[in-house]
Order: sequence, then structure tokens, then C-alpha cells
Amino acid sequence: MTQAEALDILKMGKNVFLTGPAGSGKTFVLNSYVEYLKSNAVDVAVTASTGIAATHLGGMTIHSWSGLGIRSTLTDYDIEDMMSKQYLYKRFERTKVLIIDEVSMLHHFRLDLIEWICRQFKHNDSPFGGMQIILSGDFFQLPPVTRGDVLESEFAYKADSWARSDFTICHLSEQHRQKDDVYLEILNQIRQNNVSKKTLALLQSRINQDPESGAEPTKLFTHNVDVDVINHRHLDLIEGDIKKFIMTSRGSPGLVESLKKSCLSPETLVLKLGARVMFTKNSQQNQYGEDYQHSYVNGTLGVVSDFNSFGDPVIRTIQGNTFSVSPASWKIEEEGKIKAEISQLPLRLAWAITVHKSQGMSLDAMEVDLSKSFVRGMGYVALSRVRSLGGMKLLGYNAMALQVDTEVLAQDALMRDMSEDTGSDLKEMTRGEITAVQNEFMKKIEPDEKKKIKIKEGKIKKEQNKSTHDITADLLAEKMSIGEMAETRKMTQETIISHIEKLIELKTNPDFAYLRDELGRGEFKDMLEAFAKAKTKTLAPVYNILDKNKKNPSYLKLRLARLFLEK
Repeated sequence: MTQAEALDILKMGKNVFLTGPAGSGKTFVLNSYVEYLKSNAVDVAVTASTGIAATHLGGMTIHSWSGLGIRSTLTDYDIEDMMSKQYLYKRFERTKVLIIDEVSMLHHFRLDLIEWICRQFKHNDSPFGGMQIILSGDFFQLPPVTRGDVLESEFAYKADSWARSDFTICHLSEQHRQKDDVYLEILNQIRQNNVSKKTLALLQSRINQDPESGAEPTKLFTHNVDVDVINHRHLDLIEGDIKKFIMTSRGSPGLVESLKKSCLSPETLVLKLGARVMFTKNSQQNQYGEDYQHSYVNGTLGVVSDFNSFGDPVIRTIQGNTFSVSPASWKIEEEGKIKAEISQLPLRLAWAITVHKSQGMSLDAMEVDLSKSFVRGMGYVALSRVRSLGGMKLLGYNAMALQVDTEVLAQDALMRDMSEDTGSDLKEMTRGEITAVQNEFMKKIEPDEKKKIKIKEGKIKKEQNKSTHDITADLLAEKMSIGEMAETRKMTQETIISHIEKLIELKTNPDFAYLRDELGRGEFKDMLEAFAKAKTKTLAPVYNILDKNKKNPSYLKLRLARLFLEK
């Protein structure tokens, strides 16, 4: 299933489990849906099973959001105490959509407890109190932490609430991290518990081999021990003065502390010229990790090459790009208000990091020691951080590193089948039918009209400072059809296409792939063949070829098809 298809299904209001391999774009889809809901004044709770995962989405842990905390059970007294807290009551009252990311690390019985809390606060016996519930994660990645309790070893899909919630499975099939087909096959074999001799030989070929890019790799270890020691040892070896950058904070002390623990940037960051660093947040112009060659993402590596006149570090990435880095913020928001916020440079020393903290990152070069892997899936998590086989230096691995849970393997196969069925059903619907269902869901959850007006006024004010083609780019991000964009902007469809052409000319890499669905498969093929035969991008000769063959062309559709010649 593509990202666009998954986003369509989310907008239809279904309860969804969003899954797929590492790098398939789960966080991108969630962020896109959150932006869509916020733009329509819908209150959405963005949570995750861990603090680190929560910072990727700008939310909080599900334990904190729900009021469950660290409890493993709930008594009547606990519920009575929770119900007396006005801020919790208001939180549940206004929330229409609940997102829980990295659900693979959430114990099944805790998911049941959270679901029960939702029903109590919402006074509704429907699953999760009638809210749309979206779970996201990959069960091949790190499982729930176990402490000898048999219950704690169960995955979330074993929860009673999972079965009751009737989840639509969206299994993403696109790959946006690895572009190396050979390495993709290695990861797929590990994921399928079917590692071949050829794959073992390829992994062996990377033993003690430096990354082909020549970049100094980030070191990944399975245990916390020595990570900080290694980083500071390397820093001490560099001559020169140190510069300290202290994290600032505001808001609820408890939430601030939670943000600090989950933030990959340290409270006190010590840098020197020549220090090896890693970005811990996506750049503003590239918040979803696209086109990383021209910006930076969470995991991009670099070196401190200078300090500018403001005292901020200047980072030269291994791609050769240079960025002056200012403090970034991590925050917890609720109903448009900031409850807690921390600010620090989006950097950390990057000679070493743990496998656990690497989840969600895309690394350019990696040195990894998997010889002490102690849980199934750990090797897959580590190996899937890097973009290519040549970007990895492997120090060693044990048998556990190349294993995944066989139960998860069977469950994933079932989910892929269910996702394919869902995708087939979606393809049978017209765009008009899909939009009608999405609009009906939006009416059902009754967005706050006053808030919608404020959002609209804010958009208008913001758009006054934007170029006309940039405004169209925003509508493309919302996956609007050409007709919908034209109607929204009170323009002709031809003008909208001219905006897309301008965006391509400016090399802003607009995502318009979904627009191909507006052309029939046979029609699109005929047009491409006509362009090839005409050996030009000028429309008139192509029109004449199609007209001569009685293909009933239109200049509008020809312009739309021509967009894909640029891709």
C-alpha cells in the first residue's frame, strides 16, 4: 500500500493499524494526517509508547496522556482519582482522534487498560470510547521490555481491545530510506527469517570494512555501556577550546522532565571545532525527511567546521552541505497551547549511540557491533538504520542478530494480505466516493467551528506572504485533485497545472505522483508513447499524433501527463 492510499483511509475515519518496514514512511503518513486534522480544527492526541518516539511526532507518551503512568493494573480508587482530575477529563472530552506510535513496544495488557480508561472518560462503551484510534509500528522492531512477567512478553495485537477495535490494516510497501536494491534484499531476508548463504557472505564482506563514502561512521552498540565514554574520549582527543550549549525549558516541570529524557540532544552539549555530530531533528524545510541531499534529517552526520558570528556551530554534512545550526524546540501541545517546551541545538556527539536510541533514524554511515544482540529484532533494527550496504562497517554479529520472532513473521504475513484486500477495495472506489466518505467522517466528529474560522484566518494571513505556486504546493501536500485545487483557489485547472510546472522548474520536488490516477492507464500509456514518437515536450505535435489515431486527446490531460516526463 502506498502512503497516499494509507492517508486516504485514515481520512475516512477508520480505526487503522499503520505498519511496514523501517523506512517505509509511517511517521510521514502520521504527520500528514495530524496536519490535515489540525487544519480542520479536529482535536487529535499524538502519543507514542516511548518518549523518544513521541518526540518524532511532537507528542507525549501514551502513559502520560492517558493518566495511566507506570501502573500495570488499575483499581477503582485509581480510576476515581483520575476522574477527579479536571485536566484529564477535559483532555478526553475534546479528543476525537487518538494516535499511538511505536505500538510494538506497548504491552498488550497496557493497551487494554488505556482502552478501558478511554471508555470511562468518554462515557461510551464503543472501543476507545468512540474515538478514531490509530496505532502505528512494526512488530519486527524492538518488543516490549520484559521483567520476568509472562504477561509483559505479549505484543499489543494480543490485546482484547485490539480485536474489538476492528482495525483496518495499512501495510506500507514503499521504501524511502534504502535505495540499494542488494541491501534491501538483505533486510527483507532478515525480516522473513530466511537469510541465504549469499546474504551471509555479503554481511561477512562488510566485517571491519570502512564505509565506502569515506565518512567516519556512527558507532552503534547493543548496550548503553561505553557510549558516552567513547563520545567524550573522542572529543578530548581534539585540541582546541570547548563551547557549551545549555538546554532551556518552560512549562510543566513533569512534562519538561519527560521531554528531556526522550530528547536525543543532551541538556549540556559540549562541542569543539572538528567534533563529530549527528542531527537529532529534521530541518524546518524538510520536516518529513525528503530530499535529504539538500537539507538534513534526524540522523544526518556532519562535523563542526566553524562557529558563526552568533556563536552557533556551522556543520558540514558528509554530503558536503553546510548549515548554521540554531536552537530547535521539542514541545508538548494540547488544544493549541504549549504545555512544555525544551530548546537546544538539534545535535549530539555522534561517535557512538545505542541501537535503541537509533530507532527512527536514517544514518549515512554506520559501524555496528551485533555480537551481543540479546533480543530478536535487534539486528534488524540496527541494520535498517543505514541507507546502503556500502555505508556499513560490521564489527560482528551473533545468531540472535539475524533472527526475528516467528510469531511476528506469521502475523505480518496475515497483515500484508489484509492490507492488500483493503487496497483493492480502495481502488474500486472513485475519487468522488472517497472524498464523500472523508467529508462524512469530518461532519461526524464535529470540528469546532470557531476554531476552524481562526485557523482559516491564520492560513489567509500566512498565505498572503506566499507565492501563488507555493500555495498550490500546500494543496498538493493535502493530496487534492486538480479539480479540487482549482475550486479551492477559484482558478482554472490549467492555471493549477502551470503552478506545478513552476514548482518542478524551481526543483522543489513537489509530490504529485497521486495525480496520475486522474489519467486512465491506457490513456496515460498512449500519451507517453506519443511524446516519445514526437521527440518533443511541445504539446501540439503530440496532440496531432493522438488526434490522428482517434485517441480524443485534451490539452489539459496532455499537460498533466507531461508532468511525469520530468520525474
